[in-house]
Amino acid sequence: MKRRILGATGISVSDIALGAMMFGAMGNQDHEDSVRIIHRALDAGINLVDTADVYSGGESEEIVGTAIRGRRDDVVLASKFGLPMGADPNQRGASRRWIMQSVENSLRRLGTDHLDLYQLHRPDHDTDPAETLSALSDLVQAGKIRAFGSSMFPAETIVEAQWSAERHGAHRFLTEQTMYSILTRRPEASVFPVTQQHGLGVLTFSPLNSGWLSGRANPASSHRASTRPDHYDPSTPTGQAKTAAVAKLSALADEAGMTLPHLAIAFVRAHPAVTSVLIGPRTQEQLDSLLPAAEIELSGDILDRIDEIVAPGTELDPADNYAATPPAIEHAHVRRRS
Repeated sequence: MKRRILGATGISVSDIALGAMMFGAMGNQDHEDSVRIIHRALDAGINLVDTADVYSGGESEEIVGTAIRGRRDDVVLASKFGLPMGADPNQRGASRRWIMQSVENSLRRLGTDHLDLYQLHRPDHDTDPAETLSALSDLVQAGKIRAFGSSMFPAETIVEAQWSAERHGAHRFLTEQTMYSILTRRPEASVFPVTQQHGLGVLTFSPLNSGWLSGRANPASSHRASTRPDHYDPSTPTGQAKTAAVAKLSALADEAGMTLPHLAIAFVRAHPAVTSVLIGPRTQEQLDSLLPAAEIELSGDILDRIDEIVAPGTELDPADNYAATPPAIEHAHVRRRS
């Protein structure tokens, strides 16, 4: 398993990482089996495990905590906060109050005294970035986290946060986690150039586009399809576009002598802005089928042909990008004169 340095953190991470969203009620409900999958990933050379408080209501963190017991020093442990953890409006977001509470909750569930990377799951437009950065900086000073990052931030918000850290003398976001695949290439246009300009490490998730690039004859049979059936409807314009692209990509993978999932993961690994690709297996069979992608390097010719199928900087379904809608668009009174 190849290693790369995660931005300015100085932390060496495997260029394929384990995403833990599918461990718990949202996916694999067998805790012992989930632990075995995590151990298999670690034994294969993966050292970065990424979870979040919201995954199965904290259950994923508990499973990860069980799995890394006795192996904590070998694991780069990442978690996320910010998405709702209850009906109370104060149980979400990036206020100092919630950050201080949520980190303690995550540390308890994970059975550790520190996180290597703590990430804001989505932008919080209701909280001053200076307050968020101040609270996270205090956690770094206290030794509860080693570094912090963002997730699904648009380019302008990444830049704003960097400026705010500089103005207020705070620690800064050192990583960005974003959705990226052959079918969702929008980060190439602005997010990746900005992360490179500011020296951020980049973690990407959903390299198989939630099953579309899994190689299944029917993507609608994937586990994710049960929660978003409209996302897999081949009769919609976006469904038709994806179906056509997947057919061409499958033929290209066959011609290159690899599986479609391996092509998809190798494509993400090939971008120079990407530090590590998160894979989110629900079963050990899925994990074992994806691990060989760590050894595949795509030629310039194959990358050129992928560009012909899905143009750089584009995405086939805007609904794939489920980042929060900015208030300037969501609220009519903001964009209309009274």
